[in-house]
Amino acid sequence: MVKAMVYTFLAIAFIVLLLSPNKWHRHRSMSLNRRFGHKVSFDPLVSRIERWKEDKGSNEKFTYVPETEDAEEYFQDDGNLNTTLRLVILFPLIDNAPKDGKIGAEELGVWITQQAVDRLRYRTDKMISWHDKNGDGAISFDEYLPHFTSKDIEQNSMGHGDAGWWMEQFKNADVDSSGSLDFNECNDFLHPEDSRNEEILRWLSREKMKHMDDDDDGKMNLDEFKRHAYEIYKSYADFENSPALTPTAEEKFAELDIDKDEKVCIEELRPLLSYLHPGELFYAKYFTRHLMREADDNKDGYLTLEEMLNHNSIFYNSLYEDDDEEYDYEDDENDFHDDL
Repeated sequence: MVKAMVYTFLAIAFIVLLLSPNKWHRHRSMSLNRRFGHKVSFDPLVSRIERWKEDKGSNEKFTYVPETEDAEEYFQDDGNLNTTLRLVILFPLIDNAPKDGKIGAEELGVWITQQAVDRLRYRTDKMISWHDKNGDGAISFDEYLPHFTSKDIEQNSMGHGDAGWWMEQFKNADVDSSGSLDFNECNDFLHPEDSRNEEILRWLSREKMKHMDDDDDGKMNLDEFKRHAYEIYKSYADFENSPALTPTAEEKFAELDIDKDEKVCIEELRPLLSYLHPGELFYAKYFTRHLMREADDNKDGYLTLEEMLNHNSIFYNSLYEDDDEEYDYEDDENDFHDDL
């Protein structure tokens, strides 16, 4: 069991989803809460300690662990992290464009995004170390999914989770057609929502469409859009600007429907994909906005060290969360396709 960080933003952004009668929406919203809180972090030291605890299978209270290099100086006698000291140390590292004694949204966004990138790369590196049986630094299909037989692959069944379904994803990620995935290809394969590979994004759009296309015509009409996509999009759009500026379902549908055939096809769905299947980099953007909104007391668009110290709990939410708030985690290698 691993605790989930619960941010104010998530309570706002996903309240509609949590109340949705659609089982898939409820599952997805819970997964988003877990993934956001678990993987987007402000402090790389916190991430390192959480990774150590994950590797050891530990669910103990967040405290210093001896194996975490150079961490001891940041912990108090009771074993708790000295968040004041950490903020004092981190502030000048974030304040660098320019170094003017205050942190803007762009500076904070670069920092948070880098933490997300590091998290993704860490996960990919660990997955390769688990599956790379011949030690060549890459993963073949057989190494990653050894339970599929030659017959399974020949049958090429495209059902969810079948050999053909997995093989299609694998081939999309295998840009150089080498038959194995190097680090960058594996990173795209494991984290398709954060990939820039066009074939992967096209596949992801098709997978999302399958869950929203009730009449199986390969497209989404307005009613289907309202039932399956709009409230998810709206929860983010309301946070991006304000509810008053969020387009209505009809307005957003018309914007997506480029050819004006009163249906949204897979290609037209692409601008909405990051909302329907958000990744760590997408979350990093929202986490940045959340921190800026909560800590910017004078609303000048910048954070001073004093403001950050006054709101240290939002930067270190996992240290202040309710001990009763616990969730089960799926295996990381299956996380993304379980949410489709």
